[in-house]
Amino acid sequence: MDIRLLAIAAVLPLAACTQEKPPVESTPPPPAEMTCSADAAASFVGQTASADVGAAIVKATGARTLRWGPPRSAMTMDYRQDRVNIMYDDAYKITQVTCG
Repeated sequence: MDIRLLAIAAVLPLAACTQEKPPVESTPPPPAEMTCSADAAASFVGQTASADVGAAIVKATGARTLRWGPPRSAMTMDYRQDRVNIMYDDAYKITQVTCG
């Protein structure tokens, strides 16, 4: 009886792998409806970085998302036309506002 249980326990994981799965259709993501305009945020350079200023920059640029860029930090190079990037220095002063 123990051999039967051992045989069943050995076959069950293999049986799970043999089930056919329906093909997955890949559809491209819809184009971003909102695009960022960094020119609209030029007046924020030099201000102190805060949540309120970040929200105002998002609204002014028309961006959908915000990414903070702390000093000496690494950031991914992926480009998103609906994202605003706010870089600031050690004193939390905004040094640059870009899109992407």
